[in-house]
Amino acid sequence: MALTLAISPCPNDTFVFDALVHGRVPGAPPVEVTYADVDVTNTAAERGAFDLVKVSYAALPWLLDDYHLLPCGGALGRGCGPLVLTRPDRAGSGQASSGQTGTADLGGATVAVPGDRTTAYLLFRLWAAERPPARIEVVPFHEIMPAVAAGRYDAGLVIHEARFTYQRHGLTALVDLGEWWEGTTGLPIPLGAILARRGTVDPVEAAGWIRESVRQAWADPEASRAYVLSHAQEMEPDVVDRHIALYVNEFTADLGDAGFAAVEALLGRAADAGLVPRTAGPQTSSSRATAWTS
Repeated sequence: MALTLAISPCPNDTFVFDALVHGRVPGAPPVEVTYADVDVTNTAAERGAFDLVKVSYAALPWLLDDYHLLPCGGALGRGCGPLVLTRPDRAGSGQASSGQTGTADLGGATVAVPGDRTTAYLLFRLWAAERPPARIEVVPFHEIMPAVAAGRYDAGLVIHEARFTYQRHGLTALVDLGEWWEGTTGLPIPLGAILARRGTVDPVEAAGWIRESVRQAWADPEASRAYVLSHAQEMEPDVVDRHIALYVNEFTADLGDAGFAAVEALLGRAADAGLVPRTAGPQTSSSRATAWTS
């Protein structure tokens, strides 16, 4: 039987999963792929809609009864955090610098965010706890920067390739939430996780398939080029390459101690603040493929 997989069309996901999707991983089953933004996959995972699924780390507390967290294949790293963008006339002199806002303030502002259970929004809520905006609106990711530039929102929370393109919209970075997180915790930024459905997919086998897919992607980047570009139709090849270089890193192959510590810190701080249900920490496991339970 085919394995159902849901990932985003972003270059990091298509690069990582190319070999698995196209049947080049020995011993792996055939794969049926759905491409969707992470806000959509977060919701679909609550229904148990997929065997393997890319979700936000922020959504884990609602998903771990039905899914294992895999120790590979996701997005976690340094220097890759979400940005809060605004127009220069609102930002004043408060541009992003080590996570500080300068004179800028979101009090009374309406902020567009890409999903209410995204890691980006959870980081934003932790950062803005003492200075929350007046209103939050969930907006499809690709609409956020044009809408902020047009004045429909005072600020927007963006992820992924927006780090490389926001200046084209005449916007400025009010805060880099990755810099804020790293400066506060010293840990990498946990963004997107890969989950395997309990009772359907063996998590150790799934981790092996994904690691082999990652290994092949690094060994021969050109093999996935056409596939990656076909799903990144609005990105120039240079932006695609920078996107992959930033988000596909050592944590993609193995979260390791630092990666698991980052996930624990994010969800622990969020639970302390009453933003997510509390989860148990990682269990001892040589494979770490069944690392978290609810």
